[in-house]
Amino acid sequence: MSYCSAIEFMSAEKKAIHKAYHDEHYGFPIHDDNELFCRLIMEINQAGLSWETILRKEAGFRKAYSNFNIKKVAAYTEADRERLMADPNIIRNRLKINAAIENAKTILQLQKEYGSFEKWLEAHHPRTKEEWVKLFKKTFKFTGGEIVNEFLMSIGMLPGAHHSTCEIYKKVVKAKPLWAVKQ
Repeated sequence: MSYCSAIEFMSAEKKAIHKAYHDEHYGFPIHDDNELFCRLIMEINQAGLSWETILRKEAGFRKAYSNFNIKKVAAYTEADRERLMADPNIIRNRLKINAAIENAKTILQLQKEYGSFEKWLEAHHPRTKEEWVKLFKKTFKFTGGEIVNEFLMSIGMLPGAHHSTCEIYKKVVKAKPLWAVKQ
């Protein structure tokens, strides 16, 4: 069942949690490197958990990870790692915390080489899901197939975030995600 279809069958409480993300964020291109980093970290943290858990903790993640400021996160120390491990408002998994910090450092390097994280992504577009997964595994920490697929769908690099029958689909296409742009 797709995310679009699943929302139809959710309780009012669950719909309230998912609807804003589905209607305003999922599948839309992101042009801010800190927000791209945010989405990558959120997807990494979702591994093994429900997306609802991540949505419920988003404010906690933003606060704990300096609003996903890449430079600040890349400079985190051992004390910051311990602070994050003790923070009940995020997912306290050492591998995921370490991945966030190391991936921030990687993104800083990509920004030096390409001008931005977004330009690095664009420079490698188009690719198949399998090619993207191979590239991400070579470049980043804690990025398996599902994490990469969801990250790229959620930022408009790969199709599939919405069915063509979903009312949000046309809004996403109008925002010109790279998957919809003719090569």
